[in-house]
Amino acid sequence: MKSKLSAILFSAVLAVSSMAFATSASAQGEARLLGPMNKVTMAADGKSAVAELTDSKSKEAVTITITDELTLDKIKAKQIVTGDEIRARYMKDGKNTSKSFKKAAGC
Repeated sequence: MKSKLSAILFSAVLAVSSMAFATSASAQGEARLLGPMNKVTMAADGKSAVAELTDSKSKEAVTITITDELTLDKIKAKQIVTGDEIRARYMKDGKNTSKSFKKAAGC
């Protein structure tokens, strides 16, 4: 009887702690955005770029810092240009550092 009760209590504590961890991990400032890119400015060294996008839901302009090489190469090669519909995920860390920056349109 005691082992069943302790197993149930352990399971409940484990479930509650895992849910608390999951909500705190997602609430650390990650945001998503879908909207057209208004402008993009490459840094002089070419290792970063700053893009301004307009959120299609709130119509608010958001500035995102891009540092990943693949996206920077696409911007340099004009595969991502002003006016493209962009789906972005970024960290709200003061600089809005991008985690994912892709065209919303398919092939």
